[in-house]
Amino acid sequence: MTGRLSVRTVTANRLRFGVLELGSGPLALCLHGFPDSARTWRYLLPALAEGGFHAVAPFMRGYAPTEIPTDGCFGVGALVADAVGLHEALDGDDRAVVIGHDWGAEAAYGAAAFAVNRWRRVVTLAIPPLALDAEIFADYDQLKRFFYLFLLKSPVAESVLAAENMGFLDRLWQDWSPAYDARDDLRNVKQCLGSEANRAAAIGYYRTEEPGLNHFRTDGMYAAEEAALANAPPQPTLYLHGDRDGCIDLALVADAERHLAPGSRMEVIASAGHFPHLEQPAAVNDQILAWISA
Repeated sequence: MTGRLSVRTVTANRLRFGVLELGSGPLALCLHGFPDSARTWRYLLPALAEGGFHAVAPFMRGYAPTEIPTDGCFGVGALVADAVGLHEALDGDDRAVVIGHDWGAEAAYGAAAFAVNRWRRVVTLAIPPLALDAEIFADYDQLKRFFYLFLLKSPVAESVLAAENMGFLDRLWQDWSPAYDARDDLRNVKQCLGSEANRAAAIGYYRTEEPGLNHFRTDGMYAAEEAALANAPPQPTLYLHGDRDGCIDLALVADAERHLAPGSRMEVIASAGHFPHLEQPAAVNDQILAWISA
């Protein structure tokens, strides 16, 4: 499925990004999360291109072949600045849309709120608006699911992640999407995190942020971008969540739509875990294309 995708390097926000790219038209920027890679969008990118979009999926900062930033910044504010910088570098205009999964969803919320005029519509998968954090982190069973948030902030994170050919990542995917064969995806992400420096970068995302309500910061290099995370994006937003998500319980995000802009919508993807765009690509592609083409 990725054979037709064009791979090139794009410089944005003072960083060289490796990107997968297909099609022409309004920009559709697709942002991945952890533990994942730009190839997570291998089903969506061709569908976006066929739908008349310039579909682009960057490898996020620190994920090879994208550079590891010398400034050591891995907070959501930096991811927001990356998305806005990629919009400019890729000649995006006010017809652009931003699509994000997991950490990419957090970046999409922030980019749309920070640079309102650059994005027409927003799609997020598996990570609800930050306004739900108080309820999510108050749930005991959910805190057990979130063990990895606290582990990856600990001093042993590097050794745990590296052990047994990064077997920790295999178990996370199995927990989050137990019915899905993730071998191809795990091979891709392990290539991206093959070096000690790349693994440290991926862990850096977690060490930068405080888990829980209002975990963004408003000091430092990306203060304005971080501050934008306090607000839901004003654009109509489609939120997709798998009914079998083993990372975040569907019951805890059932009212996500209430925390999004007017005209937004939440849809539950049947028979899907934490990676609905991979587990049920036809259904997800149809939902996304209908939303961003409206």
